[in-house]
Amino acid sequence: MRVGLHALGIGDGARPEIVRAVARAAEAHGFGRLWVGEHVVMVDTPVSRYPYSDDGRIAVPADADWLDPLLTLAFAAAVTDRIGLATGVLLLPEHNPVVVAKQAATLDVLSAGRFTLGVGIGWSADEFTALGVPFAGRGRRTEEYLAAIRTLWRQDTATFEGEFTRFSEVRVNPKPVRDRRIPVVMGGNGDAALRRAATVADGWYGFNLSAAEAVERAAVLAGHRAERNRPADDFGVAVALTDGDPELLPGLARAGVTEVVVVAAPPATPDEATRWVAGLADRWLTPARA
Repeated sequence: MRVGLHALGIGDGARPEIVRAVARAAEAHGFGRLWVGEHVVMVDTPVSRYPYSDDGRIAVPADADWLDPLLTLAFAAAVTDRIGLATGVLLLPEHNPVVVAKQAATLDVLSAGRFTLGVGIGWSADEFTALGVPFAGRGRRTEEYLAAIRTLWRQDTATFEGEFTRFSEVRVNPKPVRDRRIPVVMGGNGDAALRRAATVADGWYGFNLSAAEAVERAAVLAGHRAERNRPADDFGVAVALTDGDPELLPGLARAGVTEVVVVAAPPATPDEATRWVAGLADRWLTPARA
């Protein structure tokens, strides 16, 4: 069982000295990946319900600093050597897929192949409006953008024709390090997200789930994978828990979970942040390795 850490990019975790301290300490203590999420804009009074809490509200204040995830991970890559790096998640339909292909491959090259592209379809209608992107059809847009991005990674001279994007005989370099591929993880807890993960992704990231919910969702996901002949040995299942307890790890592993992601906010100084990561490692990594 791998243990990841989702702690950077927001509030105190958006400050460069904290990003540096947490990234280095997480690598030194053996965390598997650093995850960073995204919102391009926040609003004081959202029209959309946040899907990952019981009350429909996101816990992050609208006026908090929230760093761009790809730039944050590039900074983390520069101060580390081994730890994995993942967007958790990039809201793909809000972006130009040609630009994302370029940025993701650049980060993969600069990190020597440590990057995982986690994507989601988004939930905030306010955010889509601010960016001038239609909220409706964002699931289809996400799937098409992934196909376009993979085409750009795979082909020297790439051509793509879709509903939302098209290009002809373009070159986008560099290419990803690992056989022109970057693993893609699909976020989202609903049935449509699980079907989408099993169909177009290399893994799934479930967020703010109880352990019981994670087991149930993993079982549904396994059914979708079986229908599509997607074996478990090349498909990652990562979950961030609301009732995080290391004693739950064996049961989650039996359910097919391959990574538990610890979601927490770091303290305000580098020394405190370093000790904080060490405490998380003591709590989570020893049981995970048992």
